[in-house]
Amino acid sequence: MSKWFAIIFKNLITFYILFIVLTISSCSKVSEISSEEIISYSQTSRIRGLDPAVSGEVSSSLAISKIYEGLLQYDYLARPYKVIPLLAESMPTISENGLIYTFKIRKGIYFQDDHCFENGLKGKGRELVAEDFIYSIKRVADVKNSSSGYWAFNNRIVGLDDFHKHSQNSPKTNYDMEISGLKALDSHTLRITLTEPYPQLLYILTMHYSYAVPREAVEYYGKNFVNSPVGTGPYRLVEWRRNSRIEFERNPKWNETGRIENYPQDGSLEQKARGLLDDAGKPLPLIDRIVQYVIDDSTTSWMMFLSGELGSSSISRDNWDAVITPDKSLSDKLLSQGVELVSSPTLDIGYIGFNWDDPIVGEGDTVEQKIRNKKLRQALSYAFDFTQLNRFMNNRLYPILGPIPSPLSGCISTDSHARYDLEKAQLLLKEAGYSDGIDPKTGRRLELTIELGSASGNLRQMMELMADMYRKIGIVLKPSFNTWPSFIEKMNRRQAQMFQLGWVADYPDAENFLQLFYSKNESPGPNHSNYRNDRFDELYDTIKTMHESEERKVYVNEMVDIIIDDSPWIFLYQPMQFGLIHNWIRNYEPHAFPYGMSKYRGINDKYRSIWKEHNEKSTIDLGGD
Repeated sequence: MSKWFAIIFKNLITFYILFIVLTISSCSKVSEISSEEIISYSQTSRIRGLDPAVSGEVSSSLAISKIYEGLLQYDYLARPYKVIPLLAESMPTISENGLIYTFKIRKGIYFQDDHCFENGLKGKGRELVAEDFIYSIKRVADVKNSSSGYWAFNNRIVGLDDFHKHSQNSPKTNYDMEISGLKALDSHTLRITLTEPYPQLLYILTMHYSYAVPREAVEYYGKNFVNSPVGTGPYRLVEWRRNSRIEFERNPKWNETGRIENYPQDGSLEQKARGLLDDAGKPLPLIDRIVQYVIDDSTTSWMMFLSGELGSSSISRDNWDAVITPDKSLSDKLLSQGVELVSSPTLDIGYIGFNWDDPIVGEGDTVEQKIRNKKLRQALSYAFDFTQLNRFMNNRLYPILGPIPSPLSGCISTDSHARYDLEKAQLLLKEAGYSDGIDPKTGRRLELTIELGSASGNLRQMMELMADMYRKIGIVLKPSFNTWPSFIEKMNRRQAQMFQLGWVADYPDAENFLQLFYSKNESPGPNHSNYRNDRFDELYDTIKTMHESEERKVYVNEMVDIIIDDSPWIFLYQPMQFGLIHNWIRNYEPHAFPYGMSKYRGINDKYRSIWKEHNEKSTIDLGGD
């Protein structure tokens, strides 16, 4: 099993750039739109490819979701997060046993015009049909594609695993092979039959791994399909200069076929007050063209933002004090220049894991050893000082006391800043047999090694901070810096004693985090702690097939209590995301799953013109590098 985003945070520095770059859309009220074509400029990271089945990292996923679409999507404004139809006419009908999902697919949806349709269509994009979704899921299951998304369907759909094995054993994959769990009942009706109830399927079908891909394009372009996307989405690729820039334009097929999608008309009172419903009911997408740049250094991107070349910006650690006041408000200087601060908690967590196989911090073999090791892990958890780390991170973090982030079911709310209790840590350490941190076997201070996936200067400073925390209870924390590939290899081979990682939610469900402790997901799966607890596994097997309910919440809470007591992790933080936008950016609402959201976002061309006129007359000095 692997991550949807294809990212597990390499180190804590990731959170400096965690504010996912705004892929801005366009316009405001009709009276405020100029007759010129409106172009949005923003920033992206390096994009590896544009194949929904293969490309998995965040930057590729964001680009793919401009071009391709799936059956379902997230409601842009709804909180808590809600799944709604996209290429499906409506939400599926689900059988009473929870195994059969039947989707009616919208008629009149066409793939963009492309040379791959020359045979009989003379380059005109053909209509989307149910078979396109079957083909696309088969591509994810095809071993030859090495898709990082197969975890989402593995052991889930009747017959798909047989296709997966067939693709591994045959020189050429037979895409005409029938799969009983994937059936096109007619051209616009799709039936998916599951091996067991899988309530998370609706979330999975919002992911790019399930986006509709035309078979003609894959067969026409071959290996170059990764660079030649052909989708039904609001945009199409114009130009892609790898490691430099990528450009998209409105897909004209939307207008030619009479397809109409409108900006949401429902939202909260708070969203309405912020102007997020000013474009309610307007046709999507709201912009004609998007240009994104790959920018390697924060200084360049910061200067481009200040000059208006970028509509949005993250906030580097070096710039933080010049931009953000101690009460986490925007500086007056930036406010006077029409810059706005946007912030929200992420659905991510950072943690330090213990390897359950390790004789000192792991599970232990004898009853006595199990008790001693547990008390040691608990002592290390209580010695972690969240406030100190948060101060180092410019107060960008939110305390987390359990394995599930807020506001998901099972999260532990707290008004305090952490679990930090040095006296309790020292008492537990003594009960574990390490009074003042002394190992009774050697007569020396206990030394523990933590594996890290980077050797950056900032991470080294942070490890010095962590080492100082444990020095207070007499324990020596020794960092082991690795390249990312060697770090992952150690994780997969279960060679770490302790390690630092993060987890980004695949979907807004506690199950997505609890799977990290399920014994069947041990390394090389996402349970890199290799944690094992029979009662926890029993509860996980129960809740993973349940829809959200009060009964399910009771089970989830019990699982959280088990994890906190066993302490296979030190819970570090839930990061906050902070970013800046110019006041001519419209409809930006932070979203934990921002894929396909560019069609909702806009530019107030009148405000942008005023901003440009103002800044042509004055020199901007907003602080920072």
